[in-house]
Amino acid sequence: MREKIIVLCLVIISFILGIGTYYYLDDKKVDNKKEDSIKTNGVIKCENEYTVSEDGISLSIGKIFDATVTIQNYQNDRLVASGSGFIYKEDKEYGYILTNNHVVDGATKILITTSTDDQTEAKLLGSDKYLDLAVLRIDKKYVNQVAILGTSEKANLGDTVFTVGTPVGYEYRGTVTKGTLSGKNRMVEVSIVTPDDFVECVLQVDAAINPGNSGGPLLNVNGEVIGINSLKLVNDDVEGMGFAIPIEYAMKYVDNLEKGKEIDRPLIGITMLNASDTYRLYQNGILLDNSIKSGVVIVTVSNNSGASNAGLRRGDVIIEIDGNEVSNAAYLKYELYKKQVNDEIEVTYNRDGKIKKTKVVLTKLGE
Repeated sequence: MREKIIVLCLVIISFILGIGTYYYLDDKKVDNKKEDSIKTNGVIKCENEYTVSEDGISLSIGKIFDATVTIQNYQNDRLVASGSGFIYKEDKEYGYILTNNHVVDGATKILITTSTDDQTEAKLLGSDKYLDLAVLRIDKKYVNQVAILGTSEKANLGDTVFTVGTPVGYEYRGTVTKGTLSGKNRMVEVSIVTPDDFVECVLQVDAAINPGNSGGPLLNVNGEVIGINSLKLVNDDVEGMGFAIPIEYAMKYVDNLEKGKEIDRPLIGITMLNASDTYRLYQNGILLDNSIKSGVVIVTVSNNSGASNAGLRRGDVIIEIDGNEVSNAAYLKYELYKKQVNDEIEVTYNRDGKIKKTKVVLTKLGE
């Protein structure tokens, strides 16, 4: 009996000590609690770095929201287009904005609106229509935040992604949309000079990308920029197919764009037609075997060009560059523009039904 009383007393004492410890620790938690974030206008501003789960992206939005800007394209004092962009860098004097070339193409004035509704005119430093990229510059006093750049290479299919931008018009600036990474290395034909004359290798997402989102950031759940929103498929039978330029690809050319340098595009030294364009080939006096359904047909070869020196001639059908299939002229230019002037490439071609290979040294326009 005595032993039972002793055990009971010990249990009661342990219970009392446990409650005391709980309240003590709870008090310590309250006393030491610090606000890690501040909520302003519905946006949580991060003071510390976080690794965010896919259950919520509020903290991550705070890492990019103030770095995102609205871009308005004025031509002869008339607003003709609007889009988005983001500040990717700053120095002692300026902030630097990345956006799409098609957002600012032809502009005589480019107006920037920040997340705090401040407006300033931006200077276009450089742009390129094939990259669909442009770099703008603004005074540093308008820089509220600089984006954190990540990498699309580490992103996986099904990862949550989100965008911040200005869809449709100015009144919807600061719109956030969320979705998943639906595809990587998608080859999408786009129109640069003529319809479907170039191919872009892009990220595919199902986050809503609407007119005006172009040039804005595509981000992972940690608020790191992994792409630049560029285009979407528009069709009554298609829904939720948007595309973004991988950030790594864009950053390869940023230095040249900041300096206003033109991107040197290498040339083979030919004029060409698609093998599928049988009518235009016929107009040029070229008849192909019916078995040839794809590839690029050489129409003329420039004297003293890489193609001429490599022995390529009229009527040859180019089917591969460095082992990569070339189904039409858009794909040929894509493969070609990954190279540098003076690079040597291996061209596989069909001549009179026989598959041949040759080495071509690339030149640049004007050489």
